[in-house]
Amino acid sequence: MKQVLDMKFEDFPLNVPSEKRIVKKLESLVQELEECGSALTASMAIRHWNKYMTQLSTDQSIIYVRYSCDTKNPVYKRAQDRIDELSPIISNYSNKFSKILAKAKYRKDLEKKLGKYYFQMIDASLKAFDEKIIPELIQENKLVSEYDALLGGAEVEFRGQTLNLTQLGKYTQDVDRETRREAAQAMDKWVGEHEKEFARIYDELVHVRDTMAKKLGYKNFVELGYLRLGRLDYNAKDVKGYREQIAEVVVPVCEKLYKKQMKELGIKNPQYYDYNLKFKSGNPLPAGDTKYLVNAAHEMYSDLGPESKEFFEFMMDHNLMDLEARKGKAPGGYCTQFPLYKAPFIFSNFNGTDADVNVLCHEGGHALQAYLSFAIKIPEYQNPTLEACEIHSMSMEFFAWPYAEKFFGKDAEKYKYLHLSDAIEFLPYGITVDEFQHWVYEHPNATHEERCAFWKTLEQKYTPHKKFDDTPTYAKGTIWLRQSHIFATPFYYIDYTLAQVCAFQFFVEMRKNHAKTWKKYIKLCKFGGQAAFVGLLEHNHLRNPFEQGNVEKVIKPLVKILKEFDTSKF
Repeated sequence: MKQVLDMKFEDFPLNVPSEKRIVKKLESLVQELEECGSALTASMAIRHWNKYMTQLSTDQSIIYVRYSCDTKNPVYKRAQDRIDELSPIISNYSNKFSKILAKAKYRKDLEKKLGKYYFQMIDASLKAFDEKIIPELIQENKLVSEYDALLGGAEVEFRGQTLNLTQLGKYTQDVDRETRREAAQAMDKWVGEHEKEFARIYDELVHVRDTMAKKLGYKNFVELGYLRLGRLDYNAKDVKGYREQIAEVVVPVCEKLYKKQMKELGIKNPQYYDYNLKFKSGNPLPAGDTKYLVNAAHEMYSDLGPESKEFFEFMMDHNLMDLEARKGKAPGGYCTQFPLYKAPFIFSNFNGTDADVNVLCHEGGHALQAYLSFAIKIPEYQNPTLEACEIHSMSMEFFAWPYAEKFFGKDAEKYKYLHLSDAIEFLPYGITVDEFQHWVYEHPNATHEERCAFWKTLEQKYTPHKKFDDTPTYAKGTIWLRQSHIFATPFYYIDYTLAQVCAFQFFVEMRKNHAKTWKKYIKLCKFGGQAAFVGLLEHNHLRNPFEQGNVEKVIKPLVKILKEFDTSKF
């Protein structure tokens, strides 16, 4: 169903919520539900609640996007600070609302109307929150914002220029080795200058989260972290078994790829930054600037199907993308949404590399799913859990392969090889981040030095090719300080790898029948979050990565596809 919106993003109002008004409204909505005696009256109370929460979450998203786009703007900074303080208070009222529903005598009648999964999500949310952890939640939010501001405010001197981290990243994959080294050393120096600050923020985050977990009766933060992510049909033991599959199957494949890469580049003693350069002639570069790439994406989404054409034109017409890197802008990329306007938003930092194209596909996949799922009547079912969300984004990157020439011109084949090999090579890094986080929260009192030492042991285990001989800060095992997910969303990072294994399945299927696989993908997007991760895979006929042997089944055909490329010609 086509979304109708008569505003562009710059016209969206910046409503900074007032605590007094919010508390008054939420109290009245909780009271309305308390007074309900049947599923019928409760359904009405739920509708009223959802309507207000749609407005509230839209206001929060607008503030977050404006702050991300300009972290130095004092108005946006104050607004984000307010949200950091208010979101735990809002969570407290959500918790009260959920408690009433969970214990209601009419629960079974509502389950018939809303589904069992709706109540499974409620039960999990109640295990993950209590009023007594509000002070810690406020502190957690403030620390994450402090980390974002530290990264977003980075100014690194490099060859007479002052660059942010994304802009500097472009030079770490330069064809000239000295340029790569200098850029890596500039990055290393900046991290070293701020290492104590990073370490202090993370240490406080770990202790705040550990305190929350213990207040709620958990041994440590691991179980609470899983509950916060809505992981209802798998656990830490399943994830451990999955990591072991990656270690056994994927790590050896990657080490062979790295060895081949360095041989073709003619580098005898490779450093970690050398692996950023895939080909002697240089990495594939986009065939044009931002405007060109957006037009190419428009052509691609228009050609793929009517749903994606309508979606991307909606994004363009309403200025729902902020793509270029600039001073004061938060690093990275993400997709968020404004439920009131049924509008997704794509945030990125283009830097003239192949990553710019990946953003238009990756975040575009998230945004397409959000756009299509707004049609689901129950808001809680519109958004899947995070690992399921990443299937949409990573699969979309592969659906872009037939359009590689539009994006890369003569570098199209180079891009395909780089994209697929990078996707495989990402898996060992992803499990490094995950195992690191499990260890951190199982040893919350470890020092910064002990955390870095453990990170180094994991690197030697999963990415043994990496060397940091001329980057002394990273040599200590500190490269994880720049991985924002570790700070902001504990245990999220493994989700990318789980989704990648699912996206690979779409990739192999689309090579056999592109049109049929695209229909399957659109069906997945429209399904939204109507089941937890494993259930969602079953419903959409995708292999479960946790089942022994499935990683090998997925990876095997990819190795054959890589062999089809003659990289010596690149």
